[in-house]
Amino acid sequence: MASRDLKDLVTQFRTPVRTLLEQCRTQGVEMRPSQTLRDPFEQAKLWRQSRSKEEIREKIKQFRAAGADFLAFCLESVGPQSGSPVTNAPPGLSWHQWAEAVDCFWVVNGQAEWSTTKKVNGVNGYQLYAAEAEKLGLTAGGFWRRLKDWPHVQLQTASGPLSLFSLAEINTTMKERFEHQA
Repeated sequence: MASRDLKDLVTQFRTPVRTLLEQCRTQGVEMRPSQTLRDPFEQAKLWRQSRSKEEIREKIKQFRAAGADFLAFCLESVGPQSGSPVTNAPPGLSWHQWAEAVDCFWVVNGQAEWSTTKKVNGVNGYQLYAAEAEKLGLTAGGFWRRLKDWPHVQLQTASGPLSLFSLAEINTTMKERFEHQA
């Protein structure tokens, strides 16, 4: 399950995201949420789509060795996926599962625009969005050094939950929040 409703974000993130979207709008850039809360099964699909079978098996093995059986189950249960790389975060390790991240797309002439280089009136929507997010104290994926994620903005400055919690703690939290979806 992936939501695009800002109400699914944690309260302390919801207000700055609304402010961010309004600041973009006042500068002529419409950014629209495409994903807010994302369950670990959806995260597993996104992570798996650009990984080899060997990488997937190794991550499942690592999760199991760390006592993260639910996260291993999420990776196994979604089955094979294919597509371009979109995330380096396996299930549980993205702030989307914690309701502390949002992905937005740029709307140009009523259409979703995904180009990070195209400019309208001298402005690229994603670059403006990322810059405005940083001004609000949020972390913009467009400024990451590896795998730039221009649609992504998160509350935390920590790259992922593993910076703050053990894998076992993350597994317990994800199981409590999302096991009913299995």
